[in-house]
Amino acid sequence: MAEKPILAGITQGDINGIGYEVITKVLADSRMLEVCTPLVYGNSKSAAYHRKLIKNCGDFTFNIVRQPNQASLSKSNLINVSDIDAKVELGIPTEMAGKMALDALKTATEHVLEKNIDVLVTAPINKHTIRSDAFDFPGHTEYLAKASNVNNYLMLMVADNLRIGTVTTHCALSEVPAMLSKELIVKKLRVLNNSLKNDFACTSPKIAVLSLNPHAGDDSLFGKEEKEIIVPAVETAFEQGMYAFGPYSADGFFGSGQYAKFDAVLAMYHDQAMIPFKILSYGEGVNFTAGLPFVRTAPAHGTAYEIAGKDMASPDSFRKAIYVACDIFRNRKRDSA
Repeated sequence: MAEKPILAGITQGDINGIGYEVITKVLADSRMLEVCTPLVYGNSKSAAYHRKLIKNCGDFTFNIVRQPNQASLSKSNLINVSDIDAKVELGIPTEMAGKMALDALKTATEHVLEKNIDVLVTAPINKHTIRSDAFDFPGHTEYLAKASNVNNYLMLMVADNLRIGTVTTHCALSEVPAMLSKELIVKKLRVLNNSLKNDFACTSPKIAVLSLNPHAGDDSLFGKEEKEIIVPAVETAFEQGMYAFGPYSADGFFGSGQYAKFDAVLAMYHDQAMIPFKILSYGEGVNFTAGLPFVRTAPAHGTAYEIAGKDMASPDSFRKAIYVACDIFRNRKRDSA
């Protein structure tokens, strides 16, 4: 009996950015239908507007449906999540674009929680225009965790065998030291360890933990967080059966290629993870939210307003986001069988 195709829900993101461009470029390649059945949550008029600006997409069009169970297996599908007569204003953050991004995200999240779709892939949003009473979050990650009633989750950047998670995510750098605790680091290590086993099929994952301060604090000369927080957290995790090691000084760790010896890395803050990741992932990185009851991925880039509508956006990261989502879904399905 043939395996049921994975129904991949895709949110439109910000209609004034590159979301529809990368979505269209990826889905215009009919080989994607061999990987999954795509279902975009968005606006057909906005999609058509962007389609006219993209060359080399053949006669690609969306199949418009009302519900996920109507999705065609032989086409890329689209659900109109609102009847708004949207005006695309390329490269400009607008309140309307923020509302439409939220409408798509809200509907797709409801559907993935109800298991009407199998995985969720989110196109980039503008974190300012999407803000409202219904979205008072730093980003997708926190919104989806709240919607899932999940307290322990992890932003995990993925590029083949390179995986980097962060203890803290979207916050000011000045707030990071006060946010760190042994308990928080151990919690994040537990999510990461479980994800490596269940989502990435790593049997005995090895995790490297980065330091907060230069030279791993240099025996408390440059800070005491390593000795008082990070080292005890690593020791506790190891005692609990996790193969966690460190803390390692981030510069030497990545500069020497030591990261290749581990299944994943846990960084202390956003840019400590993102800078090496984006350099090493060559534009094909994926943002995965570990710890959720469903699979959610996203491309490792933003709305890129500066090139919106110019047919210059690379679809590589978005394509990888769909691939990774489907791979993780299959791994989870095998584990539960």
